[in-house]
Amino acid sequence: MDTTLTSTDYIQGSSGLSIAMVCDFFHPAVGGVENHIFMLSVELIRRGHKVIIITHSHPPNRVGVRWILPCIKVYYIPLRTIASNATLPNFFTFLPYLRPILIRERIQLLHGHASLSSMAHEGLLHSHLMGVRTVFTDHSLFGFDDATGILTNKLLEAALRNVDAAICVSYTGRENTVLRGSLNPSTVHVIPNAVVADQFKPGTEPLPLDNVNIIVISRLAYRKGVDLLVATAPRICARFPNVRFIIGGDGPKLTALLQMREKNLLHDQIQLLGSVRHQDVLIQGSIFLNTSLTEAFGVAILEAACTGLYVVSTRVGGVPEVLPEDMIFFARPEEDDVVRALSEAIYSVMAGKHDPHKAHERVRGMYDWAKIAQRTELVYHGVMSSPERDLWTRIDDGLGRYAGPIFTIILIVDCMFFIFLEWLTPRDHIDYVLDEWDAARFAQWCQHETEKSESR
Repeated sequence: MDTTLTSTDYIQGSSGLSIAMVCDFFHPAVGGVENHIFMLSVELIRRGHKVIIITHSHPPNRVGVRWILPCIKVYYIPLRTIASNATLPNFFTFLPYLRPILIRERIQLLHGHASLSSMAHEGLLHSHLMGVRTVFTDHSLFGFDDATGILTNKLLEAALRNVDAAICVSYTGRENTVLRGSLNPSTVHVIPNAVVADQFKPGTEPLPLDNVNIIVISRLAYRKGVDLLVATAPRICARFPNVRFIIGGDGPKLTALLQMREKNLLHDQIQLLGSVRHQDVLIQGSIFLNTSLTEAFGVAILEAACTGLYVVSTRVGGVPEVLPEDMIFFARPEEDDVVRALSEAIYSVMAGKHDPHKAHERVRGMYDWAKIAQRTELVYHGVMSSPERDLWTRIDDGLGRYAGPIFTIILIVDCMFFIFLEWLTPRDHIDYVLDEWDAARFAQWCQHETEKSESR
């Protein structure tokens, strides 16, 4: 019996949707958004959907079409980044690349990710020209009173005029996105992140109670609270000579950490690892410290708790929604309160009051990517069954006196550019992809990997 699924099967709806994930942030870069897209794509494929990923190239040789395990096709578009691994928002450069991909792959739904991803915003803008429905997931929180927040929020508001539904990773993030994007709350859903519990297990050997390792894994940037870490780490090291900080990550604030360690002569108690695999570092610690000033969810917190670490975190954004209060110590984003909460956690761990294996089992039961994919699938089906929004619905004066006319001009020029591309390269000159993807073989591969993991 032939079980091969073709693009025609997806269009007819016999097996699932044909979905394109679009974001600036994807592997080989490492981060929470990158991991979210990958794991969600894997589970959607497992559920019978076709998923491709569209992102920008990574010099020197990650450009063009690549396949990553288990069976995900990735289009690395030759666009250059300007800052923080994001491309320049110019609205029109992406269309000549996106149009043939969506046509060749017979994409029905485009799913954009991250407020700071220019490719996601532009994908939402262009998709409706081809009758492709859209969903957007916001992974971050932004303020309303600084230049970065004001500009980002206005860009997000304009981009979300083209979206059929939005997803946020926490209820706090939902409120933030609804206000920033001027969205109808009924179209914004809350679906959290998840964790692969089998990849984050406590070590088989118990850690000594008299020597406590505090793990910090984060992008070393201002919004991640690195300045707060710089201020509190020397005080903790002075109070607890048996405590050691193991810090993983890279970013613009790495220099501040190096200077702090050098100034306080803490080379024996503070170890800076740079970019690392989370699993390799988390297993070495007893406490995980998060000093973020803003956080929509906090995947690193979830991974740490799953590995059995006691979590200490600033009470910001959606962090209080991640774990039960008996699994985490909260602190205000202030130096003295972080020192207080971290000290209490150290005393608790040294007294043997925290059971890593019990914490792992609790997290395993709370978060599962299969359930996340199922909930996302419901959003997709709701979008596909809803009426399409035409161009005139998306053109209104709700963006303000200046931004409204600018966005209207962008939409009109985008339509004209699309018509030109349709004339330059007619659709009947674009070959459709013949999918050789085999759902039965993928299921067998998943079963094989599960058995191999259990045997370990």
